[in-house]
Amino acid sequence: MPHPPRLPQAEDPEIALRRGLRRHRAAATGLLAGMGGLLLGSYALPPSYATDLLQAAAKAGVVGGIADWFAVTALFRHPLGLPIPHTAIIPMQKERLGAGLGRFVANHVFTEAEVARVLARLDLASVLRDWFSDPDAVQPAAAALSRAMPRILASLEDGRARRLLGRLLPRIAGGPGAARVLARALTALIEGGRHQEVFDLAIGQLKTVLVAKEDQLQAAIAARVRAEGGALVGWIAGAGIARRVLSALNAELDRVQPGDSDLRAAFEAWIRGEIARLETDPERAAAVGRALRDALAHPAVAAWLGDIWGRLRAALEADATNPEGRTVQALAGALGNLGTMLAEDPAARERLNRAAERALIALLPRARTQLSEFIASVVRGWDTATVTERIELRVGRDLQYVRMNGTLVGFLVGGTLFALLTALFGRVAV
Repeated sequence: MPHPPRLPQAEDPEIALRRGLRRHRAAATGLLAGMGGLLLGSYALPPSYATDLLQAAAKAGVVGGIADWFAVTALFRHPLGLPIPHTAIIPMQKERLGAGLGRFVANHVFTEAEVARVLARLDLASVLRDWFSDPDAVQPAAAALSRAMPRILASLEDGRARRLLGRLLPRIAGGPGAARVLARALTALIEGGRHQEVFDLAIGQLKTVLVAKEDQLQAAIAARVRAEGGALVGWIAGAGIARRVLSALNAELDRVQPGDSDLRAAFEAWIRGEIARLETDPERAAAVGRALRDALAHPAVAAWLGDIWGRLRAALEADATNPEGRTVQALAGALGNLGTMLAEDPAARERLNRAAERALIALLPRARTQLSEFIASVVRGWDTATVTERIELRVGRDLQYVRMNGTLVGFLVGGTLFALLTALFGRVAV
């Protein structure tokens, strides 16, 4: 009967560490065994000062090697399997070691100075600048933000959002920067020629109203003529005066329709004058701020703003899932503009870096506590045998050098001490 095919076994990723530890452990044990052999062999030599010196040195080397073997072994297990107190330190004290490691990392690694140094080397603003300036990187981020928009909006209560909008907008509009923002908006309007579109809209609306209300306006003008000139004048000329007034008004509106009319030029000059006053006259700027604040605080405007919020939320929710929608494109454009600003404005990059540093340092005390608890809980959850083995694989090779050094240093110190005591006191016991 054919045997089923043998599945390939996964290669041990730590096989090199295991081999290295076995090799160094064998070297340390071999050195200790060699020192023991030297000690036994020294007793076969004829008695002499040199023989006594060799015996003393070899004894000290054996003692040093055994003592360091015991110390190294006691870190990971009970030597010879004997439950000697204060041995198998890592398995027995795993939780305490984890808590100590957590406190050490939290209090001595994640310090304010270290965080500031890492952030300075990282230069977060430059990283964001490069990322925001890459359209291939920005587009997926904008799409992800857009997909998250319905959840973000769902987490907001409409009533709370409306109340917040109603409180913030009057304060923002009435602040010291409102006039400058309005001036920049009007400047952009003029530079783009959009102010003429506003003028055309106003003229068109006025002409529409005149046509729709012509009968009422004629009656009102005729009544006014009768009130001022008497019943006879009103009866004779009232209707004619009303028609001539409306005809003249329509004729004037037709004359300002062309793009080069004097009224259009006067309208543009008035807007430019207002921009200059907003930028240079503090009293005018303050008056505009007060007017905007009062207007936005009016209940009717507040209700209108609430309706805007509802429409905006519905539009965002409907457009958010469309990868080619306006929301994605607007977010991508905003991120791209942010990248351009960071690229062109070193002061903005510096402000961003300082803000990130302040934010992280402000969060550091709480983060330290959570980090310490996290490390302790992770170590606590590790399997004792596994964690002991992994630590020994990574530090055990160096610890074998401790054993070798203990054997050799014991040999040298034992010989030196024997020679020194013999020189001082004569013959000493070996």
